[in-house]
Amino acid sequence: MKYYFVKLIITSGLLLFYANNAEGHDYWQQRVVYDMNVNFDVKNHQFTGDQTLQYYNNSPDTLYNIYYHLYFNAFQPNSMMDVRSRTIADPDGRVGSRIAGLQPDEIGYLKVDELMQEDAQLSYEISETILEVSLAEPLPPGTSTTFKMKFNGQVPVQIRRSGRDNLGGVDYSMAQWFPKLAEYDEMGWHTTPYVGREFHAPWGDYDVKITIDKDYVIAGTGILQNPNEIGYGYEDEGVKVKRKGKNITYHFKAQNVHDFVWAADPDYTQLTAQVPNGPILRFFYIPGEETKLWEQLPAYTVKAFEYAQKKFGTYGWSQYSVIQGGDGGMEYPMATLIANKKLSGVRSLQSLIGVTLHEMMHSWYQGMMATNESFYPWMDEGYTSFAESYTSNAILDENKENPIAGSYRSYINWAKSGKEEPISTHADHFTTNRAYSIGSYVKGAVSLEQLSYIIGTDARDKGLLRYHQEWSFKHPDLNDFIRVMEKQSGIELDWYYEYWVNTTKTIDYGIQAVVAEGGDQTKVTLERIGLMPMPVDLYITKKDGSQVIYYLPLTIMRGEKPNETDLKRVTLADWPWTHPTNSFSIDIPLSDIATLEIDPKGRMADIERSNNRYELDEVTIEEKENK
Repeated sequence: MKYYFVKLIITSGLLLFYANNAEGHDYWQQRVVYDMNVNFDVKNHQFTGDQTLQYYNNSPDTLYNIYYHLYFNAFQPNSMMDVRSRTIADPDGRVGSRIAGLQPDEIGYLKVDELMQEDAQLSYEISETILEVSLAEPLPPGTSTTFKMKFNGQVPVQIRRSGRDNLGGVDYSMAQWFPKLAEYDEMGWHTTPYVGREFHAPWGDYDVKITIDKDYVIAGTGILQNPNEIGYGYEDEGVKVKRKGKNITYHFKAQNVHDFVWAADPDYTQLTAQVPNGPILRFFYIPGEETKLWEQLPAYTVKAFEYAQKKFGTYGWSQYSVIQGGDGGMEYPMATLIANKKLSGVRSLQSLIGVTLHEMMHSWYQGMMATNESFYPWMDEGYTSFAESYTSNAILDENKENPIAGSYRSYINWAKSGKEEPISTHADHFTTNRAYSIGSYVKGAVSLEQLSYIIGTDARDKGLLRYHQEWSFKHPDLNDFIRVMEKQSGIELDWYYEYWVNTTKTIDYGIQAVVAEGGDQTKVTLERIGLMPMPVDLYITKKDGSQVIYYLPLTIMRGEKPNETDLKRVTLADWPWTHPTNSFSIDIPLSDIATLEIDPKGRMADIERSNNRYELDEVTIEEKENK
């Protein structure tokens, strides 16, 4: 259950008002305001920081403890990430046993030197990547408090997402680099140890100052506040900047985000592009023969933003940065890290555009609609993969009737392998990396395309825009998404997600029998072979080429999708999910029928389509009429 509170918070003489409601649902979420000053030593790859954190407890609970994530501590021999990467059946090639071999000057770490609540010293313990803190004073509902921390860290060699000196030569990819407060919601604290998967954090504002060697260019989350001191493509037109002294300070501010990433390299160059009625785009990369294709990236990204804003909702910030760095592609608020060079070599243009589109679409699914990725990785990666495929289809003129067709094939092959796991599995707890990837990226994408088969494409698309409108800058869960789609379509959907998410039961429908009846009627018997029920679109093609659709909704849908075609559609009685077969009569003589086919467009993820089509020739018709 979610609770709705209107809070009057009195802090330091200021009256602060908090209210957050999503389409009439009771709802609350915590809020943070970070102020950080960081001094970075490029010689030793180490940094020190001062962090002031204003924390607003908008929950109905009194808090006695808080927790921080210390992600860099995962990059140490015998850490949970290290052991998991070495013992899983199909290790990620980027990690494998590399952490186990790190030397003291190559590991990552985050250490807390001092932590205070208001003026009181706090006691705490470090449990690898989690800082466990006992509060000096409990934090009642509707109040806020200030935490002040001094910390220091060391950047690990590039292994997974974060690190120094990646394959493409980028000096620093600074992701998950600072002590970050854990999320607290109606489920309590989320203190998932970092073993290489997903993230979840409270919404808030960031004010970050990073002091670094003057030769370095920094790109990241937020808006640079001192561009005319920085130069390197940030400054106003006509302003010439000459950096003085040994170091320079970058000052960024970001509002309403749940993370802060940055990257740095002395050789970065910057390209910019403006999205009409959208954000300014910034591209940071190291120029050279291997990165020539980055010059073409802005034009494609502008088109992608234009399409995405119409299809999925308005982008929520004024800027977005595409930054060369990291070990693949990884999304962050207002920015993404993209490795130009992978283990398999330098990216092609198609690969570069593809990964950029994927990470860009994370700005919607996780960036703005910030589900808990650990519990709902498929709502993050799957919805993003769906949006990426549709965006790519539009801006690259791929002209695919079903842009998700490849995901259907991958899912069906995996479902038949016997290795599938329910996508309700926690992201860290899948038995194999393959099961996580197929479940999250592929089955998650199929879930949205298949939803259009159940409620109609128009309702699905309008529902996605409604989801964006109602849940941007919040933490929606699966039930919140279901309710949006139910209200948009008028169809109950809990059964669909119960089967698709919580089980590995599969869909398999077939045409069992087609026989002539008296008069001008034909009797058709359909069978549900798989254990997951679905509504059925049965297309009848006559010998004259005309078609009729016979539509069988499920009883548990409590509604019907609209006819999406210009064809005549006959809606039959609801099919109870308990009944493995369904026989009905159609007003077409057997002799007039050429073929019958269940879902010829393939929007239903039927794992055995060979039994979906039934063809009648003259011999078959004569035999059946005689019977």
